[in-house]
Amino acid sequence: MPNRPPPAVYPGTFDPVTLGHLDLIRRGCDLFGRLVVGVAENSEKETVFTSAERAEILREETEGLPVEVEAFTGLVVEYCRRRGISVILRGLRTISDFEMEYQMALTNRALAPGIETVFVMPNEKYSYVSTRLLKEILGAGADVRAFVSPRVERRLSERLEALRSTAGGSRPASKT
Repeated sequence: MPNRPPPAVYPGTFDPVTLGHLDLIRRGCDLFGRLVVGVAENSEKETVFTSAERAEILREETEGLPVEVEAFTGLVVEYCRRRGISVILRGLRTISDFEMEYQMALTNRALAPGIETVFVMPNEKYSYVSTRLLKEILGAGADVRAFVSPRVERRLSERLEALRSTAGGSRPASKT
């Protein structure tokens, strides 16, 4: 029986999932064979979509890939322990990402020494894309099709229109 790589988890808020996220998911599948995409529910972050909606969108976007999508709360290392996962996949786009991700990886190692963090760089064409930047672009009313799939762009447009009509044009955000 050949050695199969262990499954890994790629955790994130994914609000919304970008083409950069999808690039890392595909790379993670190539590296690990099976990938769990953990949709983090963080009550401290304002999100456009609920965690259930983000998980649904990710399932649509990763159809056909060896991916399991699941929303979770709490620490990533605790989620990994519950699932029997020993590898956390993280993307590194910039030097500022590295500083934050390095600190998180060392903290996770201190909390759970048996769980490793693996860093992967996205394709260069996605190295500057972030959900924070995407939300700024959306807030300015600009086109986001270069950063998200057509399905995600459609859902974002629908959600923003609904939020504008119910909130009198206030900033699109909801707590999950």
